[in-house]
Amino acid sequence: MARERSKEHSHVSTLPILGGVEMLRARFVTQSFSRHFHEGFAVGCIDHGAMRFNYLGQNVVASRGQVNLVVPGEVHDGHSADETGWAYRMFYLRPEALMEAATALMAKPRLPHFRMGVIDDPALASCILRTHTLMECPDISLIEKETQLLWLLTNWISRYAEDAGSWPKDTTEHGAVNRAREIIEDRFSEDLSLTELARLSGLSPYHLVRVFEKQLGVTPHAHLTQTRVKRARERLAGTDRMADIAMECGFSDQAHLTRLFKRQLGITPGKYRKIIQNS
Repeated sequence: MARERSKEHSHVSTLPILGGVEMLRARFVTQSFSRHFHEGFAVGCIDHGAMRFNYLGQNVVASRGQVNLVVPGEVHDGHSADETGWAYRMFYLRPEALMEAATALMAKPRLPHFRMGVIDDPALASCILRTHTLMECPDISLIEKETQLLWLLTNWISRYAEDAGSWPKDTTEHGAVNRAREIIEDRFSEDLSLTELARLSGLSPYHLVRVFEKQLGVTPHAHLTQTRVKRARERLAGTDRMADIAMECGFSDQAHLTRLFKRQLGITPGKYRKIIQNS
C-alpha cells in the first residue's frame, strides 16, 4: 500500500487569463474526495485509469480518454474506480470565462449549463490534453494560451451545452484589427494577454481572433511571434549578446529565440549573424 501511495502526485498552477484559470495535473490511487462543490466550472480529461463520482443524482465513471466535468454549485465526490487509481488534467474556470466564450456563440449570451458529468468524446479529450500541456509551457505567450483556451471552451459549449447557440458569421473589422496589429508591434516585448489586446482594440477576445486571422491571414499570437523574430533579426546586425537580444525581444531565453527564429527563417540566429557579418 505504501508503494501505491508513493505513486500519487499533484501539481497546481494558475494563469492570469480569462479572470484567472487554475490547472491541476494529478495522479491518485487511494485519494477519496469528500462531497463538495465548486464556485466555477471544472473540466478535464482522464489520462490513466478511471475515476468514479456521484454527480447530479447518478453514480458515474470517467475512464481513460473521456472528459469529466462539473458545473458551479453541484455537489460531487470522487475516488478511484478500481485499485489502479487514475490520472487526469483539470481546468478550473471562473463563470466569467464561460460567459466570454458564450458571447462568441449566442445572440443573447448566458451562462451555459451541462447535464452530463462524463462526455465520451476522444477528440474533445485530446483537445483538453493539448491545451493543458500548452498552458504549462513557459515559452508560450499569454496571447497564444488564451486563444487556445477560448477555442477549447467555444467548442465544448457549442457541442454539449444546452441552448449553445451557433457559430457567428465571419465579419471584418478593419479598424480594430489595425489597432491590434499596431499594439502588438509596439508592445512586442511584453507578455500581453489576449483579453487586454481585445479591450484596447474594442472587440471581444474571440471576435478579435476571428477577424484578425480573416484580415491578415495569421492569428494575433502568430503575428506577435513574427514581430519578435523580425526585431531580433534587426538586432543581430549589431554586437549585442544573443541572450540580451532574446530577453529584450520578448523571448523567455536564448533557446526560445533560436527555436522560433529557425522555425520562421530556416537558420539559427547564430548562423544568420555570421551571414550578416560576412556580407
